[in-house]
Amino acid sequence: MSLEPGGKFGPVLAGPVLRHSSPDSIVLWLVTREPVSLAVRIFNGEQPLLDRTAAESEVVQLRIGTRAWLNLLTIAPDPTLPRDIRLDYDLGLTSDQPDTARWIRDWAPHLCPEGRERPGFTLKSKLDRILHGSCRRPHHPARDGLVRVDEELHKAEQLEEVPALLLMTGDQVYVDDVAGPMLHAIQCVIHQLGLYQEILEGASISHSRELTSMADAYYHRDKLLPESEFNEDLTERFFGGVRKPVFTTANAGNHLISFAEVMAMYLLVWSPEPWALVTDAEPVDDPDELARYRKEQAAIDDFRRSLPRAARALANVPVYMIFDDHDVTDDWNLSALWETTAYEHPFSRRIIGNALLGYLLCQGWGNQPTHFRELIEHCQKLFESSNRQHELDKAGQDELIDRLFHFHHWHYSLPTSPRLVVLDTRTHRWRSEIRRSHPSGLMDWESLTDFQHEILGEDAVVVVSPAPMFGVKLIEIIQRVFTFFGKPLLVDAENWMAHRGAANVLLNIFGHPRTPRHFVILSGDVHYSFAYDVRLRHEQNGPHVWQITSSGIKNEFPNSLLEWLDRLNRWLFAPWSPLNWFTKRRRMWISPRLPEGREAGERLWNGAGIGEVRLNDEGEPTAIRQLDSGGGGTVFQQRINDD
Repeated sequence: MSLEPGGKFGPVLAGPVLRHSSPDSIVLWLVTREPVSLAVRIFNGEQPLLDRTAAESEVVQLRIGTRAWLNLLTIAPDPTLPRDIRLDYDLGLTSDQPDTARWIRDWAPHLCPEGRERPGFTLKSKLDRILHGSCRRPHHPARDGLVRVDEELHKAEQLEEVPALLLMTGDQVYVDDVAGPMLHAIQCVIHQLGLYQEILEGASISHSRELTSMADAYYHRDKLLPESEFNEDLTERFFGGVRKPVFTTANAGNHLISFAEVMAMYLLVWSPEPWALVTDAEPVDDPDELARYRKEQAAIDDFRRSLPRAARALANVPVYMIFDDHDVTDDWNLSALWETTAYEHPFSRRIIGNALLGYLLCQGWGNQPTHFRELIEHCQKLFESSNRQHELDKAGQDELIDRLFHFHHWHYSLPTSPRLVVLDTRTHRWRSEIRRSHPSGLMDWESLTDFQHEILGEDAVVVVSPAPMFGVKLIEIIQRVFTFFGKPLLVDAENWMAHRGAANVLLNIFGHPRTPRHFVILSGDVHYSFAYDVRLRHEQNGPHVWQITSSGIKNEFPNSLLEWLDRLNRWLFAPWSPLNWFTKRRRMWISPRLPEGREAGERLWNGAGIGEVRLNDEGEPTAIRQLDSGGGGTVFQQRINDD
């Protein structure tokens, strides 16, 4: 396929997304339609700081289909890049003719900010302004919060207004909750790009190609599991299909299954380019399903129209990511029983493994590329062995998935000021000693100890915990009640206080004499936003802790239900309430901040968008805001005594 201009489709399917960025390393992620040579330019104004072809050691290319190559560039500038000034960058693509490089303005002009010829970024010496959020669900009717990120980048003229980085704190994709029109688009992209298919085991179909031709191809994928006592249990525990009276209704009818589906999903949610491969269709006949499909189509059309701006945001600020459950599947590793049920069946094991492989290639790898060298070598072997038959080698795929399940370095930290520590709360679980069906602790003793060693001696630290460390007490109590009656799956009973051991170790970390003076905890997950000031009771010199939650980027909690939960929480857990003494966090004093614009006393903010935190030189928040995707937002300003 030629890179010459004028073709129907551009050479780049997605990206570049700007990932890990420091003076001595710039990481760019992109997917191309053919193998290309890459050249990189970095400018300070019009002065070139770097202008050369990327060295072979700086580029890893993985062929994921007959017409799709995933590229990760890790550029090592020499000399190192300056901080605290805007730098522009450009990426040149060449195929057969080395002197005919095409630059970003040629093949992705939508990535260039208005009035500029190239994307750009700033390497800030301080984490003084952080944007953060989670839960980007394409078919939710709210506007995309990444568009608000693009607006904030456009308005940032002074250095202090430029975000230091964008933290995406979980559920960047919803592998387990896919709209019908999105599933159709995924199948179009797979077909047009020849994304590698695979052999399946343990289901009523034997190959991923059958996913488009089987009966009930849309909205009924939960029927794929074999009819047996074991798999009926698996259907309930893995795919969901149960009503969740407090939060949502599980929706697994379009759960992604194959590696090709997961990769196509990433292309479609991060770039407008693959949508040129999608045909108009309504592949359902049932009247109710057709009505649902058309409703979802309207939401997907709105999402698609805003994608150029979302892609521009991802290209113009350093982006760091960590998974939560929906990046893989709802309630991922909720309990020891869940793990046994899901991982012992070959079909569900493959589904989880494919989603985790997609996370590795599209999210985790770009955070800290050096952590993943061995895994990427195994990916290269798998894809190279798959090129000949244009489908994934089953034995190689199973081996790679097994390695993913035993990989324990998804977490990472950055030597920023203050230090940024991103926690893996999904694969280091502390399994319940009481009952296998009870929720696991979000991190086990060993990983919490490693976390403590990471932060000891720091004056201040920013911690990313996908689930809030300090959440809404009423919801935590509801989760505990459902757990007591053996139904934790009904209410997503995952919070830091659900497991006594994990809760106690976490609270002990805050009480350690060498713990940081200032903790800023950034979280998502819950589909609403709030901010708490947290202190240790009876310790005047204890650390200052701020729990700041922003969720979702494109998702929201049912508004009337959230208002009732907010009111009940205030009534039941007022400062004088004896119920406070029945919670595991009673050693902490918690003061909720009130969102500006809400009724008196309300603490929770419900609106899709992006969170903003501004920090002073000591690492203390000077401003906490939720920036709504539709404009406006709120400031979390007042504090009241509670807990």
